[in-house]
Amino acid sequence: MTIRVMTSDPTGTAAWAQLSELAGSVGGSTIRSLCSVDRDWLRISAASIFMDASRQRVNSDVVKSLMALASECGVEVLRDQMFSGVHINSTEDRAVLHTALRAPLSAGVHDGDVDVSQSVSEVLHRMAQFSGAVRQGEILGASGLKFSHVINIGIGGSDLGPAMAYQALAPFCDPDIQMQFVSNVDPADIHQALIGLDPASTLFIVASKTFTTAETMTNAGVARDWLVSELGEGAVGSHFVALSTNASAVAEFGVTEDFTFGFWDWVGGRYSMDSAIGLSTMIAIGPAAFFEMLEGFRAMDVHFQSAPAEVNLPIVMGLLAVWNRNFLGIETTAVLPYSHVLARFPAYLQQLTMESNGKSVRRDGSGVTYATGAIVWGEPGTNGQHSFYQLLHQGTSTVAVDEIIIATSEYPDQIQQDMLVANALAQASVLSMGRTLDEVVEAGTPVPLALHKVMPGNRPTTVLMAQRLDPFTLGSLIALYEHSVFVQGAIWGINSFDQWGVELGKIVALGILDEIETGRSADETLDAPTRASIKQYLKLK
Repeated sequence: MTIRVMTSDPTGTAAWAQLSELAGSVGGSTIRSLCSVDRDWLRISAASIFMDASRQRVNSDVVKSLMALASECGVEVLRDQMFSGVHINSTEDRAVLHTALRAPLSAGVHDGDVDVSQSVSEVLHRMAQFSGAVRQGEILGASGLKFSHVINIGIGGSDLGPAMAYQALAPFCDPDIQMQFVSNVDPADIHQALIGLDPASTLFIVASKTFTTAETMTNAGVARDWLVSELGEGAVGSHFVALSTNASAVAEFGVTEDFTFGFWDWVGGRYSMDSAIGLSTMIAIGPAAFFEMLEGFRAMDVHFQSAPAEVNLPIVMGLLAVWNRNFLGIETTAVLPYSHVLARFPAYLQQLTMESNGKSVRRDGSGVTYATGAIVWGEPGTNGQHSFYQLLHQGTSTVAVDEIIIATSEYPDQIQQDMLVANALAQASVLSMGRTLDEVVEAGTPVPLALHKVMPGNRPTTVLMAQRLDPFTLGSLIALYEHSVFVQGAIWGINSFDQWGVELGKIVALGILDEIETGRSADETLDAPTRASIKQYLKLK
């Protein structure tokens, strides 16, 4: 199918020109002045998520022009193509169908002649049977013991999503099965994970689509040797699960067909946590809760597909990100979850956003002439308040902020939860509204010191709030960010679904490894500083 969108260069649209003009007037306004009247129209809710964007530096004219920009750039056209299986990943000639992972069987999603919905349903059914059997002790280790520890070995999307979900959904996890996640090729990662474990009750999940990912397979080899040294070669088939499509490599490793779960080339790694990559999540929280998470994903998908643009959470969120990046010149966004169990969520979003939209070439091959892909980072509140919030409040760089607030904790002390939320709302207020010199002086601070206590505010802040962080809400929250990232990429005219920038470093690393293993530093294809570094490393090791 042919991709049809209005334009791949947003700067040529009438809306872009209008927004550029508005940036000079509205962009110079303060959030405090804009919020002098209530802006309820910037508060939207869907799929258990309540978004308050009233602290953004926009007015109705800006939002109207952003909506026009979305129309001129064909955001909704491209969205519909994505959901219908058009190969919008043009550089790899692939469909982008992560939304099919949570669509019902009746959706009948196809990639060409292939019924995607049917194959997804079959894999999910097998995952449910397997995870249920592990949880119930019906699938046992080679020595007949129930699995008490599961180690997920992967990297990138094969690690970040499952690791984030395990921590985020800790109150819903089986306390009798402990999960660990190994991703780094640094030997400390795998060896520390194995300390104190009994091979007879340890299950390994090796997540690699090709079963050739260097870091993953190196760690898997260490785990295999550790298991074999204690239980023998014959135990491998009872203790290793493969999440892969490379059947021959999986079989050579010793994983049985019943312990192998596949996925598809139309699922990018950073969008894969609700595919077979989520097997560790399903074992931890159980099949029923996993399907609740899929329902949360699906609820946001349906909202994104059907809600009018002006009340469509992902569209509004994505357009505000474009406004901040391109028209206000804000280069970075801090994601601040006021939830301890969401500690890994900012790291998860780093891959989702920066691997997707960290691009400088448009879909048509032409270079971009505008900023793309904001830098995303963050830590949970209130810890961050005692770390980097000083820069957020009074630093010379303006940072946009997403705060995530959960109203009800899964843990019993509501007083602490109230304290946490009070801090979150206070920070949102100060970040956006600031504190003037007159206000500081009126509070009793002498002028010389008062100058140091002024808070400029004017930091665009979005507050996302949910009643509780259950599997449904987590799925909905992730899908919100997925689709927001999509909207931004569609506006910028880039392919958000390839990652060529990741590949070259891997290729060069293989050449350097060969130099290291042969004890040389003479490869003339390598630059002089790299050859010097290899030589120094060989001396030090």
